[in-house]
Amino acid sequence: MVCKSISNSARPFNAVKFILLNLSFRKRIVFNWPAADPYSKQEPLPLADDHELPSHSAATKPVTYADAGVDITAGDRAKQRIKMLARKTFNKQVLSEIGGFGGLFALDLKKFPDPVLVSSTDGVGTKLKVAFELNIHHTVGADLVNHSVNDIAVQGATPLFFLDYVATGRLEDDVIETVVRGISEACRANGCALIGGETAQMPGFYKDGEYDLAGTIVGCVNRPNIITGAGIEPGDVLLGIPSHGLHTNGYSLARKLLFKTAGYGAEHYVNELKDKAGAALMRTHRSYLAIIKKLTAGGPGTPEQPGIVRGMAHITGGGITENLPRILPRGLDAVIDLSGWEIPPLFLHLQQIGRVTQEEMYRTFNMGIGLIVVIPAEQVKRAKAILNRANEKHFVIGRVVSRGSRRVVYN
Repeated sequence: MVCKSISNSARPFNAVKFILLNLSFRKRIVFNWPAADPYSKQEPLPLADDHELPSHSAATKPVTYADAGVDITAGDRAKQRIKMLARKTFNKQVLSEIGGFGGLFALDLKKFPDPVLVSSTDGVGTKLKVAFELNIHHTVGADLVNHSVNDIAVQGATPLFFLDYVATGRLEDDVIETVVRGISEACRANGCALIGGETAQMPGFYKDGEYDLAGTIVGCVNRPNIITGAGIEPGDVLLGIPSHGLHTNGYSLARKLLFKTAGYGAEHYVNELKDKAGAALMRTHRSYLAIIKKLTAGGPGTPEQPGIVRGMAHITGGGITENLPRILPRGLDAVIDLSGWEIPPLFLHLQQIGRVTQEEMYRTFNMGIGLIVVIPAEQVKRAKAILNRANEKHFVIGRVVSRGSRRVVYN
């Protein structure tokens, strides 16, 4: 609809003429309304000659929502399946059922006597394009949940509950159920309740067979145990924990390099990767919750607290270059030793295919490091012992220095 306001200088404050273009019938409708001017004695403008509504034809049979592409019956079937999957994640803190107007969750104040809620929202991004190509839908739910869990866990939070959002053009029951099953299983693995969400049918908005996936997580941490990086000091050591491939970031560039520049198909076996191109890209985003809990069991590492962790960075979009500075206090830099770990073949091959610069690689991909933990130098031995007992591979990848610009320097 197009609206145009026309003033009448001869009749001040008297009338406003609206020309409305009806795009359905492509005819002009003109309305004249008298203005609310108490001082005007002029009569309202007469209606224009073309004011009559256009004729139209009616449907020969009743039109349903399904005719417009939204299958309510299929949606109801999907909801029933989702309910069963969500219930498997419930604990005694969940007070509501799936299908209400909102999810109810009772905070355990014995466990969290000084509670601070921590929340995060994220999506899977264009990794979904690879999932569509391979018809693999059971891992993207875990990608979503694990990414979200890590984002709040690095601040010391314990996951409480999760809400998902799945939007598609045409609802395919089995696909949606498979996606939500992956979300449900990942929630259970992380001790998180799936208490609600949204499944949206949006015909014409997405291609058939495609969907979008996002989620919101809420966790809790006791105020004294919040980890922000504020206690990081010069000389602190950076420990890197390996990733499982790209996780959920950098896929637009990776897909361009593998599928367009190199011309691989998703099922193409790539010798340099010792895997098929699609499989290499579909490795699941891992959860670091279990190892974070072990490292932070003594609380945050500050001058006032005995804990060994002063800060943690989840390496997602933006790579090490943009994520590590998010926890650095002012006046400090992080120096990364590039010889500290072996870059996985996937990243090296991507760089080779596109002749991508080192700068671009490290601000796009995680480069094989999914979590960076900042440890006081005197606590490194203790931290490494915890990681070794957990059979967690790790690397000393750098140090914090006082240079004053909150940036990452690659050495």
